[in-house]
Amino acid sequence: MDTAQKTKVAVIGLGNRGYGELSLLLLMDDVDIVGVCDLYEDRAEAGRALVEQQRGYSPFCTTDYRRVLEIPGLKAIVTPSSWRSHIGICIDAMNAGIYAATEVGGAYSLDSCWELVKTYERTGIPCMLLENCCYGREEMTVLNMVKNELFGELVHASGAYQHDLRYEVTHGQENRHYRLRNFSNRNAELYPTHELGPISKWLDINRGNRMLSLVSIASKSTGIQSYVKEKLPAEHPVQGKKFTQGDIVTTIIKCSRGETIMLEHGTSLPRPYSRANRLQGTKGIYMEDKNYGIFIDGMSPKEEVWEHLTDYYDRYEHPLWMQYRVDGVKAGHGGMDYLVLRAFIEAVQSGTDTPIDTYDTASWMAVSILSENSIAMGGHPVAVPDFTNGLWMERAPAVRSKYCLNEVCEEYFEFLKKN
Repeated sequence: MDTAQKTKVAVIGLGNRGYGELSLLLLMDDVDIVGVCDLYEDRAEAGRALVEQQRGYSPFCTTDYRRVLEIPGLKAIVTPSSWRSHIGICIDAMNAGIYAATEVGGAYSLDSCWELVKTYERTGIPCMLLENCCYGREEMTVLNMVKNELFGELVHASGAYQHDLRYEVTHGQENRHYRLRNFSNRNAELYPTHELGPISKWLDINRGNRMLSLVSIASKSTGIQSYVKEKLPAEHPVQGKKFTQGDIVTTIIKCSRGETIMLEHGTSLPRPYSRANRLQGTKGIYMEDKNYGIFIDGMSPKEEVWEHLTDYYDRYEHPLWMQYRVDGVKAGHGGMDYLVLRAFIEAVQSGTDTPIDTYDTASWMAVSILSENSIAMGGHPVAVPDFTNGLWMERAPAVRSKYCLNEVCEEYFEFLKKN
């Protein structure tokens, strides 16, 4: 593809996550990386060197993201920076007429979420949360089954971010990682969107449904302290440090159509990774922690016996994944990282809204500060703002594309037409 026709993109934030996303963007022949940025000069230089190695040219390299936004012809930024900086960087990009994509992480204030929405409504420039789990193979298969009404009327969904991050948290100072600051000073559902993103699309949140209120409660905080005491040398800088983040944070959300959502955050105790997805309806249930188990009333061959989700792939695998497996699955959390980036890039190229839109981004990220407030008040219910200002009841249809998460747009898949 001619360089002049490529979409000019910059990456702001080049820690481990940012460097990985830069690597994926460099696999895209229709993308030109014109800028790299990080607060730390060595990380910014590592990004510049990677682009030079892969593409044979040096992008603009800086530690000041505002200078990135001045690059002529820049169409989009991807920001896998620290959680606290996400919304501010995206707002500045949108004000400059540049599409913004932010990595996941919760918000620190409701005001920032409202400002994000107001900036979108004023400029018309979208901000997309790069919630990769919305594009997981299992999550998209369940989405397709939901749209085919296999679960009947949906009643309850749950999910979790359960991951042993004790090493990452306690070595945050030497590795320059922001989780240490959060675990030291906050007590909240810090990382809600891996589970909430897919659930929101299953339940039509912000398009015919919305989150009304939530309640959060946190267990005591002892996992990190125990790890520090048992595993780290006496001279380590986190010895004796107080951690406020509860080991297990449980959040229950009530939706306007009557469904309930339960989220769990647990990253400071020993355990294998799980997102613990569950979807329950009047006709069936899906549970990730039952070895991706599924039971559909009237379809499953045995009563009260789990089937495996793979048993339904031949009939209900999402066509995006069917095509992806034929074309070749790219690296990054089983392939979903590449898909969420392509969803963003192709929205930029078409000049349309993003599949995860600004209202989704604000409402999903807001769960962190709302849960923090609820926990601080002893588990008191808090209202979830309606960032759509009532539009959720009568919104225009979502942009149709192969990456659409509100419908399964079969017309965008040529192989389905042939079959």
